[in-house]
Amino acid sequence: MNPITTLESIVQQYTSGKRDFRRANLREMDLLNLDLAKADLSEADLRQARLGKTNLHDASLRRSNLSEALLWGTILTEANLEEAILREADLSGAKLERARLRSAILCKASLGGASLIGADLREANLFEADLRPTADQITDLRQARLTGVDLSYAQLSGAVLAGANLDRAKLCRAHLQSRPLRATATGGSPQGLSATDLSGASLRNADLSYADLTGVILRDANLKGADLTGTILTDIDLTGAILPDGTQQVHAESPN
Repeated sequence: MNPITTLESIVQQYTSGKRDFRRANLREMDLLNLDLAKADLSEADLRQARLGKTNLHDASLRRSNLSEALLWGTILTEANLEEAILREADLSGAKLERARLRSAILCKASLGGASLIGADLREANLFEADLRPTADQITDLRQARLTGVDLSYAQLSGAVLAGANLDRAKLCRAHLQSRPLRATATGGSPQGLSATDLSGASLRNADLSYADLTGVILRDANLKGADLTGTILTDIDLTGAILPDGTQQVHAESPN
């Protein structure tokens, strides 16, 4: 396969119908605002590449290396990112609905304001990842599959994880506490908190030891077998939730 070394060659080949860019060396390249939907970039070297706002819908990036890549606002809906390396990548505001990220490495990645509705992140590593909302966008993980994911020390304050599957997830010392709302554009004071929403989420056998869950919404969540050693549970809403011992919480107050 001929090496791809310039932006012009990528655009020309894609426009002519080529979709196979497997193992391409695109390290540190500027690939902003391109249409690369359905492209096959499996095992490509995209370290420190700039892909902001690029359309990668239904593209294959399986086992590609995107360490420190800039992917803010990138369209990755239904993309295959299984086993991809996204260490310290910036995915702020990225569109990852129904994306496949199983076993991907996202250590210290920035995912603020990203949409991951229905994404598959089973067995992914998000150690120290930042999933806090941005000033104008929530981080949306509704219905995401996060079974066995490593979110130790991750920043999840204000994220929406309603209905997510976090069975066996590692959330040791994760920051899930509700966060203060930002001041208004007119300079007014912020009102209230942006609550981290885990309503209806499944956290069976999850490790929540020493995590901060202050103000978190856990209505109808399943915490059976979860490890709450040292967990901060101040002002959480557990209405209808199944507790670690298998009993159901009737009222909202935190367990003793």
